[in-house]
Amino acid sequence: MSTIYLKRVLREPLVHFLALALLIFAGYGLLGVDTGDKPDTIVVTAPKIEQMATVFTKTWQRPPTAEELKGLIDDYVKEEILVRQALELGLDRDDTVVRRRLRQKMEFLNAADAETLTATDAELDAYLKANAATFEIAPMLAFQQVFLNPQRRGETLAQDAASVREALLTDPAMDPSLLGDPTLLPSDLPLSDKTSIGQTFGAEFVEVLDKIPAGQWTGPVNSGFGLHLIRVTERVPGRVPTLDEVRNAVAREWTNAKRKELEDQRFAELLKRYVVSIESPAGAGTDP
Repeated sequence: MSTIYLKRVLREPLVHFLALALLIFAGYGLLGVDTGDKPDTIVVTAPKIEQMATVFTKTWQRPPTAEELKGLIDDYVKEEILVRQALELGLDRDDTVVRRRLRQKMEFLNAADAETLTATDAELDAYLKANAATFEIAPMLAFQQVFLNPQRRGETLAQDAASVREALLTDPAMDPSLLGDPTLLPSDLPLSDKTSIGQTFGAEFVEVLDKIPAGQWTGPVNSGFGLHLIRVTERVPGRVPTLDEVRNAVAREWTNAKRKELEDQRFAELLKRYVVSIESPAGAGTDP
């Protein structure tokens, strides 16, 4: 039974890979790649080899061969040597791309710490109240409109608008769709926020609409399309939502704020290590 089990284990691909990795790792040791008796020692650790093999396997949907794995290790050693030589020569200095990348990595470390923070409900609720304007639900309104086309009405536009308005006021039960001119604009707009209304009818139209009392035909109101008789059917004021309504958004913004706070704190501590001297450019502060 033990012999059968041993044969089964020896057939496992993972066992083959580990054995291969150990052989290659040992070979590099014999060549002096990971010896510790020199200042410039490059250690290609077993976990690093396993990581390279795992990436290869995920990319190509198969484990690397012995030659491919050796190639991965050779490339890693080459990269490490060239990077060390570049740093020794100071090639990283005054390089915008390198500097930006290093800054991004430092900022990423700060961001990673912030991501581990978890806010309590009390903290989220306090943040919501302190930043109410950010999460406020915008006011909404619904209205009906009868459109009058200036190109079709011509000089009688103003007179026709007054006549239509009078008809609507005289007979509140009248169907507004029977009046006015054909248009692709909605005759009955459901509850919508001012931004979406403005995108359709224009910002000036929204400003006038916001002042119209609900329940009564008013107008005419100008838009980029022509004239409109308006009846506001419903108006819902803006409000600050409850935490349950916007919990995810508040949590996201709270985390962003904490990240910024941590970045500022850490940078302030780092800044204490340096004396910053800012020279004035030549000619600065002098009259031409």
